[in-house]
Amino acid sequence: MSVQTILLDFSMDPARLGDESGQKAVFSQLETVLKDYVPNLILAADIKIDGGSLKLLTGKKGTTVSVRLFDRGLVTVNIEYYKEDNVEPLISFKSAKVLESQLKKYITVLKSQAFPTIKRCLFGRYFPTSDERLLEYDIDGVLFDEQSSFQKIQIVHSKSFGNMLVLDDLQNISEADLIYTETLMQRGKESYEGKEIVILGGGDGALLYELLKENPKYVWMLEIDELVMKACNKHLKSICGDVLERRKGSNFEIIVEDCMLTVKKFTSENKKVDYVFGDLTDIPISESACGELWEFMMNILRASFDILRPTGKFMTHGNGATSPESLKLYEQVLVKMKPAVTFSKCKAFVPSFLEDWIFYQIAFKNQNGDD
Repeated sequence: MSVQTILLDFSMDPARLGDESGQKAVFSQLETVLKDYVPNLILAADIKIDGGSLKLLTGKKGTTVSVRLFDRGLVTVNIEYYKEDNVEPLISFKSAKVLESQLKKYITVLKSQAFPTIKRCLFGRYFPTSDERLLEYDIDGVLFDEQSSFQKIQIVHSKSFGNMLVLDDLQNISEADLIYTETLMQRGKESYEGKEIVILGGGDGALLYELLKENPKYVWMLEIDELVMKACNKHLKSICGDVLERRKGSNFEIIVEDCMLTVKKFTSENKKVDYVFGDLTDIPISESACGELWEFMMNILRASFDILRPTGKFMTHGNGATSPESLKLYEQVLVKMKPAVTFSKCKAFVPSFLEDWIFYQIAFKNQNGDD
């Protein structure tokens, strides 16, 4: 069961909507057609607003229709109704397209568009891309849904991607996303055999699981959210194996606390490692490299290089390739770092993200880590 929302957009000669009488004439034509699709439709409110008017109609079983007429030549029609499971929709996408064509005949528009039905108020099916375009996923169930002290945690099932981790309503990783982990670690290009590694974050366990296949000397995974690991250990076994259940082995350890506490401990002990993975937040989407998230990322960068050997590397994910402005801001931060660093980047199409994602490999500019 869900609330079904059908959206139709039209544009026409602004002269036809330039005054109240023109808007009433266009609405009258719209209303005539809409009554054939929504039973018992009646006008409930007629509101004059700045720049046009708004008409609210109600119909059978609580169906509502809002018609917004803009004096600049734009018209939107929004139809909402409640749909029970296993019941035919009042208006399907196919019938919405027919409605669109009928309305076009009546009001003679320049352009029109009917959108596929948006299904709301059941569970999340819609998540944004990195540049805030809306994606609809073929999610057919929620396996886990709890709020931790740090974030909202969900495991949902997608017909295309399998089980998928969603944190604070942003998709993070799915069973179909091995390419994400392999690109982050640059599998086949970096050698982890005999190396010491720190993972900052990584609560889904996928990166730790794949790194352990490379025969490292030791891996410390520093994750703050116990509940994320609990959810992934139960529902994402195919990407994390048993590492989240075991928590410690001969060559790895998961430490559940703020990652900076362990990093500072390593710094105080002058402990150095070969790789640090930043598997925390994405590069913020913003107009300037300032604010709480940027400061957090800069602190992570500086602290990570404090515990890297001169030949070590900091490996991290960036953001979507469709957000070049924010990626450029991050690179400007890297250029200004002291000690000086050098970086390379690559991209991979991540299935559950439905977009290309950028990954960074950052190292000291010279082997001594000096300016």
